[in-house]
Amino acid sequence: MAIWAIVMLAAAIALLMLGYPVAFTLGATAMLFGGLHLGLDFFALLPLRIWGIMTNFTLLAVPLFVFMGVILEKSGLAEELLETMGRLFGRLRGGMGVSIVIVGALLAATTGVVGATVVTMAVIALPVMLKHGYKAELATGTIAASGTLGQIVPPSIVLILLGDIVGVPVGKLFMAAVTPGLLLIGIFMLYILLLAKWRPSQAPALSVDDRDGSLLPRVIKSLIPPLALVFAVLGSIFFGIASPTESAAVGALGAMLLAAAHRRLNLANLRQAMRSTTRMTSMVFLILIGATAFGLVFRGLGGDDLVHRVMTDLPGGEWGFLLLSMLIIFILGFFLDFIEISFIVVPILAPIAIHLGIDPLWFAVLIALNLQTSFLTPPFGFSLFYLKAAAPPGVRMEQIYRGILPFVAIQIAALVGVALFPQIALWLPTLMDQIAR
Repeated sequence: MAIWAIVMLAAAIALLMLGYPVAFTLGATAMLFGGLHLGLDFFALLPLRIWGIMTNFTLLAVPLFVFMGVILEKSGLAEELLETMGRLFGRLRGGMGVSIVIVGALLAATTGVVGATVVTMAVIALPVMLKHGYKAELATGTIAASGTLGQIVPPSIVLILLGDIVGVPVGKLFMAAVTPGLLLIGIFMLYILLLAKWRPSQAPALSVDDRDGSLLPRVIKSLIPPLALVFAVLGSIFFGIASPTESAAVGALGAMLLAAAHRRLNLANLRQAMRSTTRMTSMVFLILIGATAFGLVFRGLGGDDLVHRVMTDLPGGEWGFLLLSMLIIFILGFFLDFIEISFIVVPILAPIAIHLGIDPLWFAVLIALNLQTSFLTPPFGFSLFYLKAAAPPGVRMEQIYRGILPFVAIQIAALVGVALFPQIALWLPTLMDQIAR
């Protein structure tokens, strides 16, 4: 029976790689294998599982954070930030690249919408970078990598889903992801500055004509609103004032106020934001329902016991398990989306990690860092496709692929660093627990 569970898993992954819809693929393979080997009566348990998903208070944060991100995308915040940061750092070699990373980080902490962030920065900043002599590989790599920071910098949809799947409080997971996210941002900027110093022709400074003397008011005007929103959302969680779901509601309200301040809060934008939120939320919950059926059959066939025995008997104990599980997620990231990996692979690996004594909070952060690379790794990294669609006609796909490789290497280095030094992720949640006592 357990062999059929592995066959079902392999069939589902193969169908997903062929491009079939995720929710229907998971549900259909579960019904087929469950009906053949367990009988239709086995699915009497499924409605209770689905009811548990639909009444999960933590998952209510998903539509609220999606709505916040879409509204902020319509507010003009990204354009203003890009223009201001470009002027502020333009005098430095590599300064435009540094400004892209900073804007990507700020948008990650406010919108978290990877596609919108990458497309916006590609449309606004990429032509300017190419015009001023930036090498196409560096410019495209910087934009694609910075756009994916929304996967690890809280508040992040990935972290909410992982918190629910792994079984750790989302607020604690947000806190644990702060330092790894800042580490990644810092290494991105350091790489760009060192490359600009080593090869100045690849990342020149902007000309004097691109700067003016009225920067301070512009910087204050551009930075204070998003920073205030970040503090309102994350600060309310970190200081125990609100739950992640309640802070998501605060963020949605704050995003509407910012859009109103930019005179972008109109009926057309609201209607579009609500439609996008409904589509994204429906997709996530449909996949979650399909994954629940899949997980139910996988366990019914004994697949979890088989995987548990194999993974716990690996040489090296918990480190052998960590290495293999991270390698599996990294390889699947070449072909599958982060949501698919989260709902298929993580529910299998998380109980084994807990059984081996691995801190689930640390394990979830490692998975989040790993999943972030799924947006960047060729051939199917979604950020690369978003970037190509918005890039000027002269930018070739091979340039984007070459440009992203150093940033993928940086992400792997950050993942290894957090794996070797768990306190990078765990010190802030520990500190906040001590303060709460």
